[in-house]
Amino acid sequence: MNIQEMSEGKNVDVQEIIDFYDQLDGVDCPFMYGRWKGFEVVTGHPMNGLLEQANWYGKLFIDQETVYPLVLLNAKKTALFFLDPKWLPLNLDFNLLKKNSKYLASGLKLLKTKDSKARLRMTEFRGEISATMIYDEKPIHDVFRKIDENTVLGWMDLKQQSQPYFFILQRDDKSSFDFE
Repeated sequence: MNIQEMSEGKNVDVQEIIDFYDQLDGVDCPFMYGRWKGFEVVTGHPMNGLLEQANWYGKLFIDQETVYPLVLLNAKKTALFFLDPKWLPLNLDFNLLKKNSKYLASGLKLLKTKDSKARLRMTEFRGEISATMIYDEKPIHDVFRKIDENTVLGWMDLKQQSQPYFFILQRDDKSSFDFE
């Protein structure tokens, strides 16, 4: 798999990315600590494109109990803020939301929080034990596998999901963006 092409939005076959994911090793929780820049893996999942339109930046892992699962750029793309996922319904019509995306980035600022909204735990998923981000108030587990020392592939595990949603995180501890 070409990670560069995936992070640039090249379409990837779902079974191909599943097979790639299953070959990767797990990581421990401390490996995940720090700021990570995120990129969607485009597979035709209904959510594809939504995070980009929302100005998704990535994730921040302080320790096992302090995790910010949704870090977004503000509308001007000059600073970062934490989004509270509690208010995001999981049964949205993603296509309708994407068609009205001009309101999305500014509207999401209303869901801003300073509080951590997830935690890290080691879980077994698809035969491998790895660091898993568990949302505090949503039935979502993001399970990470190591691509290299600064890159992981995440699988958003959501019950009754028609197909898996994948994303790449690249370590970004030197970002110049400050938090609002």
